[in-house]
Amino acid sequence: MKTEKYVLSIDLGTSGSKAAIVSVHGDVVDFDFEAVPLILLPDGGAEQKPDDWWQAVMATSKRLLARRSVPVEDIVAIAASTQWAGTVAVDREGNPLMNAIIWMDMRGAKYVKQVTGGPIKIEGYDVLKLMRWIRLTGGAPGQSGKDPVGHILFIKNEHPEIYEKTYKFLEPKDYINFCLTGRFAASYDSITDHWVTDNRDLSNIAYHEKLLKMCGLERDKLPDLKRSIDILGPVKKELADELGLRQDIPVIMGSPDIQAAAVGSGAVGDYDGHLYIGTSSWIVAHVPFKKTDVLHGIASIPCSIPDKYLIVNEQEIAGGTLTFLRDNILYHKDALLKEAAAPDIYKVFDKIAADVPPGSNKVIFTPWLNGERTPVEDNSVRACLYNLSLENTREDIIRAFLEGVAFNQRWALMYVEKFMGRRMDPIHMVGGGAASDIWCQIHADVLDRTVKQVKDPIQTNARGAAFIASVGLGYMTFEEIPQHIKIQHTFEPNPDNRQIYDDLFDVYLKIYKKNKDIFKQLNANA
Repeated sequence: MKTEKYVLSIDLGTSGSKAAIVSVHGDVVDFDFEAVPLILLPDGGAEQKPDDWWQAVMATSKRLLARRSVPVEDIVAIAASTQWAGTVAVDREGNPLMNAIIWMDMRGAKYVKQVTGGPIKIEGYDVLKLMRWIRLTGGAPGQSGKDPVGHILFIKNEHPEIYEKTYKFLEPKDYINFCLTGRFAASYDSITDHWVTDNRDLSNIAYHEKLLKMCGLERDKLPDLKRSIDILGPVKKELADELGLRQDIPVIMGSPDIQAAAVGSGAVGDYDGHLYIGTSSWIVAHVPFKKTDVLHGIASIPCSIPDKYLIVNEQEIAGGTLTFLRDNILYHKDALLKEAAAPDIYKVFDKIAADVPPGSNKVIFTPWLNGERTPVEDNSVRACLYNLSLENTREDIIRAFLEGVAFNQRWALMYVEKFMGRRMDPIHMVGGGAASDIWCQIHADVLDRTVKQVKDPIQTNARGAAFIASVGLGYMTFEEIPQHIKIQHTFEPNPDNRQIYDDLFDVYLKIYKKNKDIFKQLNANA
């Protein structure tokens, strides 16, 4: 019998880093997790320390490998998937020159508006510039400043001494890969949201001189490019010795979280969709064409699969709303706090929500805690609870948090399906939020779609990274992935809940339309 081979998968999210042992056919054997602090700053700043990332990567990998879940000689690769749209400024030796600026950071917005603006504008963009960006890349720098171009321009303008010392600006994944190998490189999909590559020919993605000039970025400060399935190089000898791995073990380029989750969900065929619920959230699908919906922030861009595009849209905060509810409201450390948070608090949320009628007794929550990306890009919009009365309880509020995230997903799905020209049904649901049966059912009911809960949904990114390595090393093809995906449970829409959710969704849309100007007034500097 042929011995199974395994990948050491690194999954670095906003909340922390996970190391997993995953077979080349997608079976998760074991994993370990360590939290990483998030630093929130005035004026929309959001940072993390690269050293915290790396220490968590090493700590989890060491603990995991020390358990000897599989023979170490059967581990054939290391592959990473990380949070996307972050920026690490490093010197020639790869040492970070400052904290990493992550995907939530909005401080570069004013500089992005300067480079994207012009005399004749549409949605804040110079028309001619926008046409070039869309034609070549499929999208354009977000006006929110949350893309890496915003981060780099922020550093260039407000920390010029760091900008001058920077040898390369790296995405989080590409920084972790450098730490593993000592080699600077970005994958076609990780570099996409810099909006400086010509993506028209997926077999020949390259930096474009005019796009670099439009964005005010320097080619020399950006890494060379490879495919997600390419081998970057062997792991550093001293790291292999420290981890107890073979010294010739290859590090695969890998992909950011959105692209890796698309692979790990098993939805790899054209128009097959998946819904990811983590700190943030997205509904995406692979497609065979390049297209852009400027008004709703949806574009098809390069992905982990070299000959396909991926529809990308992202909800800014999803599962993060529950963390906010726990840490900022229910168990906030103030004079009222009398007890520690209940163990397995999210399971308690599920139990409470299951006992509240669909529609949360008409309490509506909008999950815009950090502005929104799609289907509207709006930095100033904020989360709210609507229609509270003397009869409502926190039980209603807890379920309303779950339903509010689903309403926002339905809003995005409207435009994703229009973009694809077809209905997305069924939808594979993955990420930490997909471990909740009640949240899966709420999404099925609100979206009016069949939801398939993928087994071990929290391991989707790690599984995706392993599949990417497996394809890169020739163990399987992307087309074979669906046969290795296990579905935990299938949730069908409950027709009894159709009317209440249709009515509340109509109100949800009106809430944004009627209040967006108020949010702009309240949060004018956002």
